[in-house]
Amino acid sequence: MPVKEDFKNRWEKLTNHCTLVSALKEKDYQDMLNHLAIPQVPQVSLSTLNGAYDLVTKTLHLPLVDSSGHIAGYKSLTEWSETTTPTSKAGGLIIYKQKGARSEATNTAVVVPSVQDLIALVSQKAIAHVICLPHELKNLPQQILPYLESYKKLILWFGNDETSWDTARNFAKKLDEQRCFFVRPTGNQPSPRTAIHFGYDLKTILQNAQPIWHKSITTFQSLRQDVLSDLQNIDRVQGIKWKRFPALNKTLKGHRKGELTILTGPTGSGKTTFMSEYSLDLAMQGVNTLWGSFEIRNARLARTMLQQMAGIPLDINLDSFDLHADAFEKLPVYFMTFHGQQNVKVVMEAVEHATYVHDIAHVIIDNVQFMMGMSDEQKHMDRFWKQDAVIASFRTFATKFNCHVTLVIHPRKERDSEDLTTSSIFGGAKASQEADNILIIQDKRLTSVRGKKYLQVTKNRYSGDLGIMMMDFDKASLSYAPKKKSKVEEETMQTRPDSTNPKVN
Repeated sequence: MPVKEDFKNRWEKLTNHCTLVSALKEKDYQDMLNHLAIPQVPQVSLSTLNGAYDLVTKTLHLPLVDSSGHIAGYKSLTEWSETTTPTSKAGGLIIYKQKGARSEATNTAVVVPSVQDLIALVSQKAIAHVICLPHELKNLPQQILPYLESYKKLILWFGNDETSWDTARNFAKKLDEQRCFFVRPTGNQPSPRTAIHFGYDLKTILQNAQPIWHKSITTFQSLRQDVLSDLQNIDRVQGIKWKRFPALNKTLKGHRKGELTILTGPTGSGKTTFMSEYSLDLAMQGVNTLWGSFEIRNARLARTMLQQMAGIPLDINLDSFDLHADAFEKLPVYFMTFHGQQNVKVVMEAVEHATYVHDIAHVIIDNVQFMMGMSDEQKHMDRFWKQDAVIASFRTFATKFNCHVTLVIHPRKERDSEDLTTSSIFGGAKASQEADNILIIQDKRLTSVRGKKYLQVTKNRYSGDLGIMMMDFDKASLSYAPKKKSKVEEETMQTRPDSTNPKVN
């Protein structure tokens, strides 16, 4: 005989010695409420639960009903205890449905662990549907889940139990976190039976229920497949590799969307020229690029990029201009038409528009100082605060639109003999804190005859690797890319004994 039929028989055998709640005399009903410490609830409301009361043992029995409407067990309430039959994995619930409730009200149900809590909510007509779990907070049988699927919103009110929050989160995973709300156990929000004892308004408490799931919070379970995918596609995750600057690939690993890079260096050290080639390298690999050059004209910037792409001085090779210009025109490079001081809001509007229309993946701002003097709202702020506001705007943009942003920032005034550091970036600490990558051009040619110029990676949030890249400038091509060795030079290096590791006497 099926289990559900077995409980039907047991329920009928049990209730043969009891009186249905709906059939109790008024005096017996009041005696039951008083003896079991049940709040005043209309007999007609409690009768909808189809319970039975044993006048001898003074025990209230309530059936557990499964999703098919069959009796799958029962709960027994006495003056001192509340028990469930069967003792584990009961496949049914005690369900209260308020008669005449509007259809929209029936899309929500409060889930409570005990019969006393259910009756407390019924007594105040706090909500149209109340559901009592079979085993309090011990477990949530799989058999009861189909019935709960019909509700768009479930409010879990689990009282002051120390483990109630953890239990609520665990149960919500089975019930779909996005539709689960939770009444936090605070002094003014105890269990329903305690709340009604102190005269609290249960409807108000339910209105304060908070969602368990939040769009800005996730779990490893949700991230697990993404983590596996990252591990399986490590080259893609690391980003686009530079072809002109292999040394950067060793430290930064690649150019990734959603990051913020800051480039700084002394005046005249070649920040714009380097950034031009740096971005050109990526654009030639299909990275949609938006340039915001406030210091130099777009025509001059485009000329630099075109010559870097061609690798030859175009002013003496005008016959090949159209050939290289046609190739450059096909690159996904766009230029903002701003020049000089600009309002950060106006710039951000242009950046967001371009990102939406042209799928921009890399934005270059050269330089940040040109957006620090045009905002009427910020006249009372000093330059540090203004720069922090600009950086915060681009940091938010990079994350929200999954777009890489590179900001060129002038350094503070330093002694010529000192190396620039992360703290040398003009402004407050926000720039270095918000940045994922910090690149500094160190120019030792200014202080030493044999001094060299190099790019130093002083922050790399992705891998933590730091390092330097030598910057030897080729004027003909306006390029910092290391020159490729000729076949003759490579053969000479290979045949020369101990050429890479000379002996030291």
